[in-house]
Amino acid sequence: MCQNCPQPQGFLAELIDSGLLIDTGVDGLYGRSGLFEEVIARFDDLITRHGGKDGAEVVRFPPAMSRKHFEKSGYLKSFPQLAGTVHSFAGDERAHAQLLHNLADGVDWTDGQISTEVVLTPAACYPLYPVVAKRGALKAEGALFDLQSYCFRHEPSKDPARMQLFRMREYVRFGTPEQVTEFRATWLERGQEMMASLGVPLNLDVANDPFFGRAGRMLANNQRDQRLKFELLIPIESEEKPTACLSFNYHQDHFGTTWGIQTAAGETAHTACVGFGMERVALALFKHHGYDVERWPAAVRNVLWP
Repeated sequence: MCQNCPQPQGFLAELIDSGLLIDTGVDGLYGRSGLFEEVIARFDDLITRHGGKDGAEVVRFPPAMSRKHFEKSGYLKSFPQLAGTVHSFAGDERAHAQLLHNLADGVDWTDGQISTEVVLTPAACYPLYPVVAKRGALKAEGALFDLQSYCFRHEPSKDPARMQLFRMREYVRFGTPEQVTEFRATWLERGQEMMASLGVPLNLDVANDPFFGRAGRMLANNQRDQRLKFELLIPIESEEKPTACLSFNYHQDHFGTTWGIQTAAGETAHTACVGFGMERVALALFKHHGYDVERWPAAVRNVLWP
């Protein structure tokens, strides 16, 4: 650990001292203990118990995706500040010698790096849309997918609930406006019921994504006005600013238009998703029930360890 760096404070310091998180010296980048992973696994099973009977196709992508697909998605138009790209050395022996010289001198050695064909996945659903588009028109009943991936967002913070690398589980629905809005309405009710069973304080609220720039403020206002995004909030780092642990998003025809995804009737498909912040839910459980899972309320333990 960096001896001259500011040391973690508050909840983050407690998590590190208890061994649940492991400090790497980079804000928002942590190792996880076996117990922390066990709680995430138990919550993952709980999600499956609530959503597994819906017949979703299970897909698991790696935490990186095609740069070309990423560029086409429009992510850089809305969230350039969060994107993470992958670069690699592509120089000759002279460039390598310069790299080593810079490294030894403690100066920037990354000038010779060039972008590769992959970027870090910003949300679990982003690699899915081109795959669905390639399959052709949807069936009459639309489509439903169960995803999980590590995701990256460049927003270093000492808030342990705002990690740079984190896991997201999603159910993503494709279909007509009626099909996808019904899906979201079902999960709005189901998600609140599921989280209430874990004995943590909850608040459902209209939300918006962190769109970038002046145009982004207009997009955020439109998103809120149309009630396209809801978040299930739980106090973790702050009572005044609770953390979004579940999100319920109606994308309208954005991804259908971007990728040319059509319904069985030949219309542009609409999409919606419900997303679960896996680490955030685990943090909420430790925050509100303590660091000793054996002393958690029996009702909560019975839900997670049935």
